[in-house]
Amino acid sequence: MEAAAVAPAAKKRKPDRIDGQDPPGNHDGDEILDLISHLPDEVLCTIVSLLHTKDGARTQAVARRWRPLWRSAPLNLQVDDRLSGQDHKRFRIVSKILADHPGPALRLSLRGIRLRNPYAKINGWLHSPTLNGLQELEFVCGMEEHGLLPYRLPRSVFCFAPTLHVAKICYCQFPNEMAASLNFPCLEQLTLAGVTLSEDVLHSLLSACPVLQSLLLDGNIGIGRLRIISKTLRSISVGGPWDRQTAVGFEELVIQDAPSLERLLPRNPDYGPAKIRVVRAPKLEILGLLPEGICKVEPVTRVFQETIALSLTTSMQTVKVLALVSVGPNLDLVVDFLKCFPCLEQLYISSDLKNFMRNKRAYNALDPIECLERHLRKVVVKKYHGMRPDVDFAKFFVLNAKVLKKMEFDVCVSFNAKWMANQHRRLQLDNRASKGAEFNFETGNGRYYPSSMYTHSLLKVNPFNLWNTYWDEANM
Repeated sequence: MEAAAVAPAAKKRKPDRIDGQDPPGNHDGDEILDLISHLPDEVLCTIVSLLHTKDGARTQAVARRWRPLWRSAPLNLQVDDRLSGQDHKRFRIVSKILADHPGPALRLSLRGIRLRNPYAKINGWLHSPTLNGLQELEFVCGMEEHGLLPYRLPRSVFCFAPTLHVAKICYCQFPNEMAASLNFPCLEQLTLAGVTLSEDVLHSLLSACPVLQSLLLDGNIGIGRLRIISKTLRSISVGGPWDRQTAVGFEELVIQDAPSLERLLPRNPDYGPAKIRVVRAPKLEILGLLPEGICKVEPVTRVFQETIALSLTTSMQTVKVLALVSVGPNLDLVVDFLKCFPCLEQLYISSDLKNFMRNKRAYNALDPIECLERHLRKVVVKKYHGMRPDVDFAKFFVLNAKVLKKMEFDVCVSFNAKWMANQHRRLQLDNRASKGAEFNFETGNGRYYPSSMYTHSLLKVNPFNLWNTYWDEANM
């Protein structure tokens, strides 16, 4: 009998994996290494907590090792159409999540909630032990089915006041009787949009936030005058009610004492505030869009200029970025503003063109404008048409901004090489005051409001560099 020596086939070594891990297979049927699962549990839990609720729960099916992570991770509970398109199913899912997840809770987002029928159930959710220690709350009410009256905000929302760091409340009536007893010792970001409340209640609410850093107020009803006194606020964005026929319009914003304020961003010049007074804001660097009323209504302009005169040495000299709305554009009014901001480095102008405007103002070398002489390095002209009023307006900066580095034109009309050559001649670019300046023409979309995301992002970012971003996730 012939003995056949057959060498055993070498076994292909499978990659190492964590005990209990079920790695997926590749197209050849071989197992591949799951590198993500090698991360520590703390990192994986952080990843899971940043996902939408539905996606976070689905991670339990990734592998055996992932199964306990969702319940170990801080809960991010987002109650919206993505969780389920059916109201009754969505409510059933949320109740199950709160029963199964032990907490702690990081974030609760309730969007488009109609409170008439599910009021009791939502109150039950808010009192769930799973939500103890909640840090972020988003509560966006729906409107009543018959009429436009907003729902009343549930009092149980305020059980999270001691631990909240971020709060966003929209489209509701604020329970005024709660204001005096509120205290938000940890709250750093506050958004109120489409909320009905009185001035006294708002001031009481703000005084209950001792560490507040960013504030967004937009479309709220019942606020005619707002006075800001805060040692910690760094960024403020404000706008009046969206319905101009409302009984109380947003007439005046007073920055009384805000030693940490860096950015003041009116939301939309069309809705107010009509007047802005800056009494003390020694770190203010970014200002605008300034309301159109300040540019064209003489009494408001005088109020603004008087305030600047009183605080020029402490406040307005710090402003480096300014954004204005100018009808016309009106060169005389814009130049008057430039005199009030001597250290201005970047200027953004959005103009509603009026053919009757005549911008023939000559620069007086005996009465120099400090920012034009020493500091202004960038000018952006939005909604540029290339007609005589905006050509003469822009030419003033071409011929007089001594240290200009870049001038950008956001053009509202179609243009070609011939149009560009004509603009080059009419703007007298060959005679520019700053020989190293660049001039760029780009097609624009006419939008000019900065994204509200920059209200709460405290990074050193100029919101007007990206002010094509008008409507974002922070706009409900």
